Amino acid sequence: MPEVPGPRPEPRAGNISQVRIDTSSPEQTEALGRRLGQLLRAGDIVALSGDLGAGKTVLARGIAEGAGAAGYIASPTFTFIRAYRGAVTVYHVDLYRLDRPQQLEDLGLDELLDGTGLVVLEWAEKAGPLLPAEHLWITIRFRNGDDTRTLEFLPRGPRYTDVVQTVARECASSR
Repeated sequence: MPEVPGPRPEPRAGNISQVRIDTSSPEQTEALGRRLGQLLRAGDIVALSGDLGAGKTVLARGIAEGAGAAGYIASPTFTFIRAYRGAVTVYHVDLYRLDRPQQLEDLGLDELLDGTGLVVLEWAEKAGPLLPAEHLWITIRFRNGDDTRTLEFLPRGPRYTDVVQTVARECASSR
């Protein structure tokens, strides 16, 4: 099992399943994503939130690579959705440029979210009520004006709680 170098997990008070992990470089963020991708499977949904440049695409690239996606993983900002084939089909969705709810329907987002691929959604807050009750929500925040990022994992559902606890345990043991 590959080690995720350096991130530091910190359980959040009040919600044992909510975990905060710090990474100190884009490479660490991507490695964390790769480990997540190895644990995720078809039908899973990862919702990413964070400011512009926070590292959503870096994490998404790692998730796609970890899930076995082939080819160069790039931001789908202008195409909205990119599909990557591999052991699991990964749908990388970027909702940044959407500004009307009708656009979500036009994209067919509801079909993707009910489908058989692994869906990684950037700017997930724009998905609104289309996001199913069970998903993994990750908020990425800048810290200290350098490459340090704080990733806050909020699993919604037992499947995602197990994934987050596994990653947190592995990060803690790699310190």
